[in-house]
Amino acid sequence: MSKVTNVEKPLVFSYEEIEAATDCFKESKKLGQGAYGSVFHGILRNQEVAVKRMKATKAKEFMVEIQVLCKAHHFNLVELIGYASCGEELFLVYEFAENRSLSDRLHEPLSKGYTPLSWVTRVQIALDAARGLEYIHDHTKQHYLHRDIKSSNILLDGSFRAKIADFGLAKLIEQGEENGVLTRIVGTFGYLAPEYMRNGHATTKSDVYSFGVVLFELITGQEAISKSRLHIPSTPERRSLISVMLSALKDATPVSIGRLRDVADPTLDNTYPSECLHKVSVLGKQCVEEDPLLRPDMKQVVFTLSHVLFNSIEWEATLAGNSQVFSRIMQGR
Repeated sequence: MSKVTNVEKPLVFSYEEIEAATDCFKESKKLGQGAYGSVFHGILRNQEVAVKRMKATKAKEFMVEIQVLCKAHHFNLVELIGYASCGEELFLVYEFAENRSLSDRLHEPLSKGYTPLSWVTRVQIALDAARGLEYIHDHTKQHYLHRDIKSSNILLDGSFRAKIADFGLAKLIEQGEENGVLTRIVGTFGYLAPEYMRNGHATTKSDVYSFGVVLFELITGQEAISKSRLHIPSTPERRSLISVMLSALKDATPVSIGRLRDVADPTLDNTYPSECLHKVSVLGKQCVEEDPLLRPDMKQVVFTLSHVLFNSIEWEATLAGNSQVFSRIMQGR
């Protein structure tokens, strides 16, 4: 644990504080379960927090999270508050994201009692996540690859603003490694760039590829790998969301979005500007290009999404006269 003192100082909590904050890790406090541990809601020193409980065997991921999040501070990155350790267990304490993860809110929201996300909210979430990713790629003193960008690692605060989380697999880009690093293959199937899966060659463009899949999730409401539910030829087996979107984009134009309307999330109830839907879809396609050199960087992604958000907000304002439509949009914000 001595390495912790070499980074900007997070708070150090006792095990007793962590235990009390989570009611002894009561099941009703559990927010989720991931590959690297369980996450619990808690009240710690009069503040709502999320506590990640990890086994000591995950000490490497534990240290990476601390080292990255103590050096990288941005509105669109989850804030690390502190940590604790006790015997064979390690704990990371984060700011609490009131509206859970993007995957929670996006995939089958009605079955969970959630109001579906509106189009403008989705574009804002995409832009927020893009800004967080651009920050760690280009604007931190030391640059990082995230290596596990996915909808379950994008958290939403009380205003549905997005924050990138889970930096346990993040990789420092050393000087001279701007063209990428060779690493063991980690991450989540359905989001992994092809060149990374082939040979473990990770670059910022690998993160861009994963982000493109998230854009497709925001458009369709579907998981990265799922059974197709739409009016497109499919077989019963699970298929890639990328293949679904690339098929839908074949005959789409800004004027006639064609099959994009069929793959758009039905919970949007056709309430979105067609041109903006097309632009985000095309951006997603650019992000998942087979050749990483053809993918945009996150600065370009942020620029495009900023324009789409502006246009989407303008479009939303034109609907204000239709009280029924406007009311439905505002409920999803």
